[in-house]
Amino acid sequence: MNNAPSNDNPSKQAGVILSDEVHLATINADVLALLPDPATARLCLDVAEDAARAVHGTMAAAHVGADPERMIVAPEEIDLQILRDMNEGSPHERLNRVTRAFKEWKSDSSDRNDLSLDDCSGELNRCVPSECHETALVVAPCHGNMDARDAFHDLLFNEHKLVLVPPRGPYARNLLGHVVIGWKPHDNAQRAVVAARRWLAAATRVTVLCVNDKPDGSYQFTARELLHQLELEGDVVAVSSDGRSVGDTILDFAASENATCLLIGAFKHGYLLEVLLGRVTRFLLSHATLPLMLKH
Repeated sequence: MNNAPSNDNPSKQAGVILSDEVHLATINADVLALLPDPATARLCLDVAEDAARAVHGTMAAAHVGADPERMIVAPEEIDLQILRDMNEGSPHERLNRVTRAFKEWKSDSSDRNDLSLDDCSGELNRCVPSECHETALVVAPCHGNMDARDAFHDLLFNEHKLVLVPPRGPYARNLLGHVVIGWKPHDNAQRAVVAARRWLAAATRVTVLCVNDKPDGSYQFTARELLHQLELEGDVVAVSSDGRSVGDTILDFAASENATCLLIGAFKHGYLLEVLLGRVTRFLLSHATLPLMLKH
């Protein structure tokens, strides 16, 4: 795994030159660990490291965080951000906690010596694209502090990135042992599979799961066609939900087959409708205990 140039504190060590070098390495990495929340920083770093190594790619790490002093927004938004300080600490304190988690993770292995932490604080709708616009895969939490939730929304709906969400709870460090793809022949599902092709090709095992297929078997047919077009090896399996939710059916199948990662097309109907109706994406984000790769 190749890493970015070493520079733990670019603004103090060498000013703009080293800071620019770190940022350039960050935006050109294959996999980015985006760290908006100190609570999930180490987990994101572990998952990103495995994702980069699996495809012999480069990894980078970056903190993003809202900072009212660098924002040009309505006064109400700034007031909301200031209120966060009581529960989450100031922007500077949040950055320091992420930096500390990064340094502790980095010190655990000499293979990480060349990896540096980039930082963009201010307006998230500017920082998120600044850090990840060219990245093939972004590892980021979907829950946590306000920065984490806002960044996740921007990644999916504004940047349309392939996002890898770390699991809730322990991570077994076998990311691509068995990837299960939740499949329906919809555009968002196809975009997700195409975007994830490098990681699917590196997986030990791939299974495409078709829940409640049509009588003509169209889900299975389109799944096999897509695998063939992308030159991917994988099994295609059809199951019935038998009255359960599709989300429960996917998670039950994943558990029974020792899946190590789920891949889905996210939010087919858009974020607000998914939230209101409690659709599959929202269910999996809330209940999956294994890494979840998704794309809108």
